[in-house]
Amino acid sequence: MLRTKPSNDWPIESRVARLLAVAPPCDMVHTPSSLRHKITRIPEVRTLRVSEIFFSLQGETSRIGLPTVFVRLTGCPLRCGYCDTEYAFYGGEGMSIPAILDEISGYAPRYVTVTGGEPLAQKECLTLLRSLCDTGYSVSLETSGALDISGVDVRVSRVLDIKTPGSGEVEKNRWTNLGHLGSHDELKFVLCDEADYQWAVAVMRERRLDLICPILFSPVYGKLDPAMLAAWVLRDRLPVRLQIQLHKLLWGEGPGR
Repeated sequence: MLRTKPSNDWPIESRVARLLAVAPPCDMVHTPSSLRHKITRIPEVRTLRVSEIFFSLQGETSRIGLPTVFVRLTGCPLRCGYCDTEYAFYGGEGMSIPAILDEISGYAPRYVTVTGGEPLAQKECLTLLRSLCDTGYSVSLETSGALDISGVDVRVSRVLDIKTPGSGEVEKNRWTNLGHLGSHDELKFVLCDEADYQWAVAVMRERRLDLICPILFSPVYGKLDPAMLAAWVLRDRLPVRLQIQLHKLLWGEGPGR
């Protein structure tokens, strides 16, 4: 259809009406793709549910005794019978990654440990770990071993639990995780009794775990006598590290330690 340009000789009302009649609807107005991208893109705010952030001595692993900032994320899909952080199953505070980094920086630490709960239950944990490494911290991750660790930044030292029968969660072990471990990672067995110990020894030998990374044997606090576990380890000449929870010896059980 031929569209006639309004003449300046027409009355103003006629010219306005003519222009409105030929103007395309708003949703048909062409916007350059680059401009549309700028208009519709909304910066993504990455947040995590955090139970607590605190500064203490590392009580476990090969980093035992080192001043460390702990970031305890909320939530866990497991329910181990000996769990000492049930308060982290629920609640917590929503925090952005920049806010977490800002609070950590206030302690001026060298070492940071991300723990739980089960930290990998929150998908943005991977982003947090990468951000911590990029910032220059020496980072470790404490994980149950039930969730996939393949996406964890290789700069992170992964401390992975292998759940024993006494934990009540032995069926949750994700054995494929072993293929992602290296010499800077660690495997931990938390032992309830001698039956757990014998099971752990059998698994370690069958899968030759000591050739993958350091192995930690840890007695359940208040249930298995550490001296008894030490005697078993020495008797059987095991290539493992016996660890006890230093923070509990110093301060007992409770949040923020």
